[in-house]
Amino acid sequence: MKHSRRYLVGISALLVLVVGGGVALGRALNKDDELAEDRTPKSMDVILAEIRSLMQDYSIEAYIVPSVDAHNSEYISEHDRRLQYVTNFTGSAGTAIITLGKAALWTDSRYHLQADGELDAAHWTLMREGLPGVPTRDEWLLAHLSPGALVGTDPFLIASTEYGRLGAVLADRGYRLIALERNLVDIVWNNRPPQTADELLPLPLAYSGRRAADKVQAVRVTLQEHGANAIIVSALDEIAWLLNLRGSDILYNPVFFAYLIVSHTHLHLYTNADRINATVRAHLATEGVGELEVRDYRDILPGIDEYVRGGNRLMVSTACSQALYAAIPADQRLQQYSPVAKLKAVKNAVEAAGMRRAHVRDGAAVVRYLHWLEQSVDGGNVTELSGAAQLHDFRRQQDLFVDLSFAAISAFGPNGAIVHYSPSDDTDRPITRDGIYLIDSGGQYLDGTTDVTRSVHLGEPTAFQRECFTRVLKGFLSVAAAVFPVRASGTTFDVLARKALWDVGLDYGHGTGHGIGAFLGVHEYPPSFVSNSASPSNQGLVENMFSSNEPGYYEPGQFGVRIEDIVQVVNATAATAPYDFNGRGALTFHTNTLVPIQQRLIERALLSPAELAQLNAYHRRVLEEVGPLLLQQNDPGAHQWLTEATKEMVAAS
Repeated sequence: MKHSRRYLVGISALLVLVVGGGVALGRALNKDDELAEDRTPKSMDVILAEIRSLMQDYSIEAYIVPSVDAHNSEYISEHDRRLQYVTNFTGSAGTAIITLGKAALWTDSRYHLQADGELDAAHWTLMREGLPGVPTRDEWLLAHLSPGALVGTDPFLIASTEYGRLGAVLADRGYRLIALERNLVDIVWNNRPPQTADELLPLPLAYSGRRAADKVQAVRVTLQEHGANAIIVSALDEIAWLLNLRGSDILYNPVFFAYLIVSHTHLHLYTNADRINATVRAHLATEGVGELEVRDYRDILPGIDEYVRGGNRLMVSTACSQALYAAIPADQRLQQYSPVAKLKAVKNAVEAAGMRRAHVRDGAAVVRYLHWLEQSVDGGNVTELSGAAQLHDFRRQQDLFVDLSFAAISAFGPNGAIVHYSPSDDTDRPITRDGIYLIDSGGQYLDGTTDVTRSVHLGEPTAFQRECFTRVLKGFLSVAAAVFPVRASGTTFDVLARKALWDVGLDYGHGTGHGIGAFLGVHEYPPSFVSNSASPSNQGLVENMFSSNEPGYYEPGQFGVRIEDIVQVVNATAATAPYDFNGRGALTFHTNTLVPIQQRLIERALLSPAELAQLNAYHRRVLEEVGPLLLQQNDPGAHQWLTEATKEMVAAS
């Protein structure tokens, strides 16, 4: 079937979508097109051939396929896994570019090994971002386009800031970036999973700590300060947080597909209206949100147009899609880092207390698992998958457990070197005493979200493995003990975490820390501990932000080491920081995660007396806080294991 040569550019074109009934938005995110009768899976060469045929119909030489959904989500639903469909790559971060003759995928160091195993080299070239000699997406595009060429993308799947940046790069060389009215992957995806629109879960004040009406009022204060009439909230976790509602539209992420427009007097929620039932409306009334008007999810562009025609000035975030951005005339548009994200990042007292309680229960689950693993490994039937399933079962037994916060990274031996490895039937390895086992996992509880990584060796580690582990541990302890001024940059902690590795020429390719939600996303921003000081999520630390602390080291083909805790930003004591940074305010971290760090992998000679004392103090806390819960759960064996695992370490003789 041939398609007319149509593409959309700017506000006038997006208004065509509005008049035409929201073709792209309705198709992509709420209601599928009528699919072809033949739902037989297509081969890679057929998929690419059909996309390239469509590219010719639309007169474009390159087509960009990102990994996100229309809400710029990191984790997405099966319905939105367009990148996976065209590449077979299952990682959570990547960008594909398809030209009429070539196809390439860019992904960061967390996924280099994974992508190498998943891509079909006959059709795809892997671009390992960050490595010397690897062209950037911009460089590659500029080298593969003919004069005056057009590059196409879906305006709902590219952030407005990236659309503007890339558009300027291309225009400078005589090319054009255009927004297509149809997503080409959607057209060829004949067996696409349906979109989810499950029931919503009201989150009581006992867990949220702040009424939705009060959160909305804080947003309205921001609108007033910036002279805006309304804000378009498109990030799913921000909507869930604002309304104290949770969903299950994306696996492991308690969010739901929606847009929200907040004005000084009204709230317009765009979602599947069927799930705003009597229970949800009663919850919203209790939360003080009586003026909420619910509209169909597909009507977001017409809704924006109503505000525009009313002469309103609209605020959007820097992460919003080009589709939303372009729907607002420049003189009525105000764009900045999301004020809702900033509010959400600072947990209130109830959320902070809930996070601490959740980590005690989660610690008990992980301790029970590590004890079980030590007991069971010699049976020869423990694998990465069966181990992860057992850990899930221990979490499921904990109070207030709802779900996992992500699929466990259960990785033995060489699989541990794949930073975001996910075991499958094809890759599942037995766990034995002959290598390092890395387990990165977390849970969603009504009162908090957890994320913890421990690396253990159940046999006799090599000297190199102990050195790598201990240098990772030194960086980990350095971050955990840091004292710093209010609004300190996340780059500070990234350097602290790497120094002991850098001292001997080792490093890791991922960031050192990410924010985490309170019964929300396991990754949320701000804060962010990364090397790039220009990262938008590097907003500076304030009290009651929560972040991971997770340095690592990965030896390709052999092993991976990572240690990860969730830390809470708290005020430092006068004894710790007597000069208080000249009145600026002194902060430090409180470690929430309560799981022992394996002593067998530690090279004690590399630890200073202060580091040994810090580790011993942490282990005393773990035993004091998790130990009683293990006995309460009638697991004296795990309690005894924990007692041994947290025994005091002494300096090497």
